[in-house]
Amino acid sequence: MPTLADVTPHLPLIGALFGVVIVASLLRRIPIVGRIFGALTWLVLLGALAMVIVRRERFDPYLGSVARMLDLSSQQVAGEETRIRMSPDGHFWANVRFGGVDRRMLIDSGATVTALSLATAQAAGLDVREAGFPMLLRTANGTIRAQTADIAELRLGNVVARDLPVVVSPAFGNTDVLGMNFLSRLKSWRVEERTLIMTPHHPQPVTSG
Repeated sequence: MPTLADVTPHLPLIGALFGVVIVASLLRRIPIVGRIFGALTWLVLLGALAMVIVRRERFDPYLGSVARMLDLSSQQVAGEETRIRMSPDGHFWANVRFGGVDRRMLIDSGATVTALSLATAQAAGLDVREAGFPMLLRTANGTIRAQTADIAELRLGNVVARDLPVVVSPAFGNTDVLGMNFLSRLKSWRVEERTLIMTPHHPQPVTSG
């Protein structure tokens, strides 16, 4: 069930929607303006609902199910391929499951290794440890110190990666990244018409959880 912490970031949107409904109910008393504004209100509400369903899939399994039924998800399995449409921000974001948790991870072919935030590593119950020697990583924000861990099994669509090495650092903030050490395990991957297409060596059945 959603908690207060889950809902808090969406309070401005919820308040705005209630405001639109109240204003619409008042303007309905004016015949012509009321009909026009009423139609626009419904368009805004439907657009907002679609946005919430798509963007909250990683947090709420119930809304995620609705998104899949309405075919609103940017990630789909077609035959032996997993396809991910490019996000409006110009990146590819994958819905990934490992360690009993679901995460939305950035796919970055420029990253050598898969990187997790400390919060994600802890939620997945990973055994985070210091490397045999100090591990320093160069990022856009400078050089950071990182620890290492291994993901026993990671699922993305029909792709399964086992014993995947990762680096962990609180410096990554809330962003989790799938790097080349994941992509290199695929039979092939390519980008066509703003869609990332991944083909595993051994496609696996897609599970719901």
